[in-house]
Amino acid sequence: MNNNKLTKVQRTLVLISGILLIIVLFVPLWRIDFWAPQYPEGLVMLMYPSKLAGDVEIINGLNHYIGMKTLHTKDFIEFTILPYLIGAYALFCFLVYFINKKGGLAALFWAFAIFGVVAMFDFYRWEYNYGHNLDPSAPIQIPGMSYTPPLIGYKQLLNFEVYSIPHIGGSIFFGTGIILLIAYVLPLIKKRKKV
Repeated sequence: MNNNKLTKVQRTLVLISGILLIIVLFVPLWRIDFWAPQYPEGLVMLMYPSKLAGDVEIINGLNHYIGMKTLHTKDFIEFTILPYLIGAYALFCFLVYFINKKGGLAALFWAFAIFGVVAMFDFYRWEYNYGHNLDPSAPIQIPGMSYTPPLIGYKQLLNFEVYSIPHIGGSIFFGTGIILLIAYVLPLIKKRKKV
């Protein structure tokens, strides 16, 4: 047996990862929910790989009062390049499946892990910029107040309760990372069991 080849389980996990990443292209990655007494039904902003959706116009109208810039898909280069990056990682998975080399899986796993970390940092960065770079002539000004939504979880922003969580695509994306991790460490687990 060639020790440089992937096992059947590893190849299957890599193939599943590629299929899952294709699904990610068509579903929301993230959602931010807003609840307040004046919006008991709540407002939601959805982030797809290629666009913003949901109650974006209502949220933009509210953000005007606190001096936040309005949110528009065209203002974020991420929505232009992200579908291509996700598609490239899906192709990378299929390439590793067909090439069937351990080195390919290692490169795929580490590249995907770095991409995930960079993507989350970038998301935090633009949330921070939108929540802190406020118009000084805004109608509502509270000294020292910023309006950065939580990266993940809950935060109170004035009278709004804000929840930020992965949506279907984000959950699949994280799941893909875990699947690739399992595929990558599987031989190490098997070696330990033999010892």
